[in-house]
Amino acid sequence: MANAFRLDVVSPEAVLWSGEAVFLITRTTEGEIGVLANHQPLMASLVPWSAAITPVDGPKVVLAVRGGFLQIVANRVTLLTDLAQVVEGEGSEAVEEARRQALLLAAALTDLGGAAGGSPGAVEGAGRLATVPNTEAD
Repeated sequence: MANAFRLDVVSPEAVLWSGEAVFLITRTTEGEIGVLANHQPLMASLVPWSAAITPVDGPKVVLAVRGGFLQIVANRVTLLTDLAQVVEGEGSEAVEEARRQALLLAAALTDLGGAAGGSPGAVEGAGRLATVPNTEAD
C-alpha cells in the first residue's frame, strides 16, 4: 500500500469527502499543487479549480471547488471551501469539467454580488460521507 494521508474536504454545510488518500491535486493562488503523504506543513488560498482526489480505496474523486483554503499539517490535509460539487466521470474529461464548473460557480458568485448560494455535492460510499453536527446551543 502506498503512503497515505488523512484528507477532509469541508464546507459550511457538510463534510464533502473524508478518508485516506494517496494523492490530491488542486490549485492555489501560487499555482497547481500536488499533495502526497508527509508533505511539509502549508497553508494556502485556493482559487476556483478542480480538486482531484486519489483515495487509498475506490475510484478517483473529482470536485469543482469555488475557492477556499488548504491546510497541511502532521500528515493531515483539510480543504475548506464555501462550495464544491462532485463531478461525474473519469480521467481528464472529469477534471476539465470540474474546472469549467468551478469557474461557473465563481462567476455566479460575482453575478450575485458576493452572496453565497447553492448546495454542495457529496460523495457517497465506503463510509466517506459525513455531515457536520449541529453544535449550536438551543
